[in-house]
Amino acid sequence: MYDAVIVGARCAGSPTSMLLARKGYRVLLVDKAAFPSDTISTHILWPHGAEVLGRWGLSAALESTGVPSICRRMSFDVGPFALRGTIPGANGGRGFCPRRKVLDGVLLNAAAESGAEIRTAFSVERLLFDGDTVVGIRGRQRNGAVVEERARIVIGADGVHSLVARQARAPEYDRRPIAECAYYSYFSGVPQDDIELYVREHCAFGGAPTNDDLHLVMVNWPARDFATVRADVEGHVQRALAMAPDFAARVNSGKREETWYGTAGVPNYFRKPYGKGWALVGDAGYNRDPITAQGMSDAFIEAEQLADAIDAGLSGREDPDRALGGLEAARNDRVRAMYEFTCELAQLEPPPPPMQELFAALRGNQEATNDFLSAITGAKPLGSVMSPENLSRVIATTTT
Repeated sequence: MYDAVIVGARCAGSPTSMLLARKGYRVLLVDKAAFPSDTISTHILWPHGAEVLGRWGLSAALESTGVPSICRRMSFDVGPFALRGTIPGANGGRGFCPRRKVLDGVLLNAAAESGAEIRTAFSVERLLFDGDTVVGIRGRQRNGAVVEERARIVIGADGVHSLVARQARAPEYDRRPIAECAYYSYFSGVPQDDIELYVREHCAFGGAPTNDDLHLVMVNWPARDFATVRADVEGHVQRALAMAPDFAARVNSGKREETWYGTAGVPNYFRKPYGKGWALVGDAGYNRDPITAQGMSDAFIEAEQLADAIDAGLSGREDPDRALGGLEAARNDRVRAMYEFTCELAQLEPPPPPMQELFAALRGNQEATNDFLSAITGAKPLGSVMSPENLSRVIATTTT
């Protein structure tokens, strides 16, 4: 019998497995995918997420893959002008844009080296119950053999369409509709040193250097346009990039090395992340539109907090329900402002007049620009930086 079985071995599951194994627990980590493999993702690991990776002792392993750092001089282009700055504090202002087949491999290796048992190409078919308590999983191994494994807790790190959440009947709340769709690909030969983000009416796009001397180029449109975009991805990409001629010229001076990868979008929601014998982590428990690229950093933070809460419960130091209940409250408090900002930004509508006034004020205030960039990437609490009082102060300081 395992202390924990974790379903899903990517940015939420592998770290949770690693951290629990490091605490001495017997952990089984399973995933239906074979590794190394890609998955649809924004790829952006903001500095505060990279800082968590450093706490785990995995920074060197990621950097050894050759992925360049980003966010030392990021650009947020709002049309009439671009805001350029740094993200002071978190991880020395350094983030990364790793290929997922690279990052997920680093995390999976770390879980294995910490003592977790790994089974890939393993499909979980259902949860096992004793009354209303989850006690294990039933799944099918690579060779087709059906096996059952039991555990003190089963953790769903299996994403938006989480089987664990569905079969455990995790309550869902504050759901928002899908707002935007996206396509991305990889280019060689693009002159670009750091991450660049562009926001236009009914469109957002950008790029960043990634592994193997390639550059990620991504474009977002309203979700209602997905079928139209899919019918002519290249044409729609070119029309979008044309709204930033310099960026378009640099992208087109390079060569697209892979196909366009696309998604019709994802819903926004919160789920209760725990119950009798089960817990959720990462996108399985909370999801937001990818336009603010919070997924990987959030997954790392939640993995740390969940591992600590489970340790407190399994060790007997604290009542398990109390430990996990506190985790849900802390998660919701931490992400609420970013959730609202993300859902609004994903509408891809022109910024309202107060935001336009703020952008104009930031243009002449480097310190406030750095604070703004830190807030929208998650390095600083968004609520404090974007509060009406602080925005009024920034605008007044710049105009006086």
